Amino acid sequence: MILQVGVENNHEGRSIAWALEHPGCYAYGMNTEGAILNLEGALETYAGWILRHESKTWLTFAREEIESVLNGTWDVYYINDELDKVTEADGYSVDAFFPYDWKPLTGVEIERALKMLDWTRVDLLKQVEGLSEEKLNATYMGERWSINGILGHVGGAEYWYMECLGLAFPRTELPEDPRGRISKVRAHFRSILPRLDGVNKIVGVKGEFWSPRKMLRRALWHERDHTEHIRKLR
Repeated sequence: MILQVGVENNHEGRSIAWALEHPGCYAYGMNTEGAILNLEGALETYAGWILRHESKTWLTFAREEIESVLNGTWDVYYINDELDKVTEADGYSVDAFFPYDWKPLTGVEIERALKMLDWTRVDLLKQVEGLSEEKLNATYMGERWSINGILGHVGGAEYWYMECLGLAFPRTELPEDPRGRISKVRAHFRSILPRLDGVNKIVGVKGEFWSPRKMLRRALWHERDHTEHIRKLR
């Protein structure tokens, strides 16, 4: 099994290895080598996650047959509103765009993605089920957000991914309430995804490239990552 891998370095002090053909599959490491090494285990976990939801999984492999091929590496850097390179404290990050991200999404990939978007949302909501408003809004030492803050962030980031491609609804219609936000944004995300079958669209926004494939890759990663984040806070 050939595994197309993209590595994003300097992401909050770590590296991310992305399994580019399998949106939602990723692994962290302290450097490129560590992230790639961890990706094989992450792929097994990912395949098991699919199998828990699908009686006939589309991802089967033997670990000893995996051959990782580096599709590209990216070092995250920071720019300001004038697109000048600055320090992390003075700007916003420019995240990875790999050669594989140029590929248009296929109908099969979109069909699978719609299923996975449902699964990630169920996983996320299970982590907040039954929590009191006090717990949802509690703050934690060393953490940027409360649990409600994380929910709002998940919805806001997914909205921004669509906005970068000119596919979002008006920002004035973005709900402030975290639950309302993630619900409305996800419904819109699901509605636009089938229309991206075979669409070859690359957009440069604020010094960063975006494509439908990158949008999907980051949306599935982001929700899975923050679901684990909330689990740890609980």
